[in-house]
Amino acid sequence: MKLHSTILGEGKPMLILHGFLGMSDNWKTLGRQFAEEGYQVHLIDQRNHGRSPHSDEFNYLLLARDVKEYCDSHQLKDCVLLGHSMGGKVAMLAASLFPHIIEKLIVVDIAPKYYAPHHQQILEGLQAVDEAHLSSRGDAEDLLAKYVKEEGVRLFLLKNLYWKTKGQLALRMNLDSLVKNIEEVGQALPNDATYSKPTLFIKGERSNYITAEDEKDILSHFPVAEIVSIPKTGHWVHAEDKKAFFTAVMQFL
Repeated sequence: MKLHSTILGEGKPMLILHGFLGMSDNWKTLGRQFAEEGYQVHLIDQRNHGRSPHSDEFNYLLLARDVKEYCDSHQLKDCVLLGHSMGGKVAMLAASLFPHIIEKLIVVDIAPKYYAPHHQQILEGLQAVDEAHLSSRGDAEDLLAKYVKEEGVRLFLLKNLYWKTKGQLALRMNLDSLVKNIEEVGQALPNDATYSKPTLFIKGERSNYITAEDEKDILSHFPVAEIVSIPKTGHWVHAEDKKAFFTAVMQFL
């Protein structure tokens, strides 16, 4: 699968993987900052997200192999691989499967464990928007607000809207496949998956995605991992405190 990406800067390759229902555009501001520090930043749309191809098949093994295929097609090696949430799960698996091309790993607010499905309300809202064939972004937000109360989450989701035709909005993601495969998003990292090169886990202090009990599990898969908590942030830690997040990443690198 030929993934869509935006490439910024020159230097050591850094691949950034967005989370579930996100897209590469979510990382443009931080991507430019990393590029200014001497990295060639690859902001990647994962399958069924953003401008990348759609597929009925969707699981972490396929997503990890997509990353390997991307590296091969762009002749990348000694990469820094960074992923948030679902992208963090992909990054963990890709690093464990293909350590020869991943030099350093950064995982943002996700642990290797299983997570029960918890996006049902969001998916229902997106399905309602998709089926309404709207012609106004304001109408789309009003409809989504009936399902998603948090304004920040709504704005994040509505970044997926684009003009399919003159006067008709549509969603970029492959919503049908993501709904059908929602159980895959919470899957745990395989028990035997390990990666022993430098690894950083960044968690939001107010997020419950990584708990104190998860640290033992993290170290069993990533024996040299560092775990850093960013104060006063939740699951979208990189958006809530860009400065602290950027500093934590650069100190690690």
